Amino acid sequence: MTIEVVMDITREALFLIIKVSLPVLLVSLCIGLIVSIFQTVTSIQEQTLTFVPKIICVFLSLVLFGNWMMTAMVEFMISLWSDFGLYMNR
Repeated sequence: MTIEVVMDITREALFLIIKVSLPVLLVSLCIGLIVSIFQTVTSIQEQTLTFVPKIICVFLSLVLFGNWMMTAMVEFMISLWSDFGLYMNR
């Protein structure tokens, strides 16, 4: 196995990680921003107020996007394992 093949696999894996985690991270970011704006407007200085809405929304996003996330990861692993013989011959 050459360095180029390892770099290609690593690049694909990192891109998959970013692609799969992006929906959950964006939901968490948006909810945190909305709660922070709400805290600023109402002058509530409670630091733990952001956790409950974030946890609920992240859980809901995992329910919504979980099937797609798992399918993408399984497809990557299937392609990686199916080409395992090719990697050993290089």
